[in-house]
Amino acid sequence: VQLQASGGGLVQAGGSLKLSCKASGFSLDFWTIGWFRQAPGKKREGVSCMRKTTDSERYYLASVEGRFTISRDNAENSWYLEMNNLKPEDTAVYYCATGPPLVSCDVSKMNFWGEGTQVTVSS
Repeated sequence: VQLQASGGGLVQAGGSLKLSCKASGFSLDFWTIGWFRQAPGKKREGVSCMRKTTDSERYYLASVEGRFTISRDNAENSWYLEMNNLKPEDTAVYYCATGPPLVSCDVSKMNFWGEGTQVTVSS
């Protein structure tokens, strides 16, 4: 199982980025997929997760609600995080991860992790 994250970069406050995660070695169909981030000196936290393909099963960290959107494409075995109106406090290394069906958006519940991708938002 391998997860490959991409799409990070440097952006000014108010800008947008779209992160992508490509999975290989297993089928995504019913797995929980998510995005997590870790800022310097802070714990890794769940940013957004999706437990099923329906809209009702999405979780967002309160501070990103309304600005970030998670989506998945099972046919491509990929998922995405569209980030709009980025703020300096969104600066972190972002990780994609996947875990068993129906788990919560919790670091401890994820089984597989991708390499991080750096997101830096300048003020």
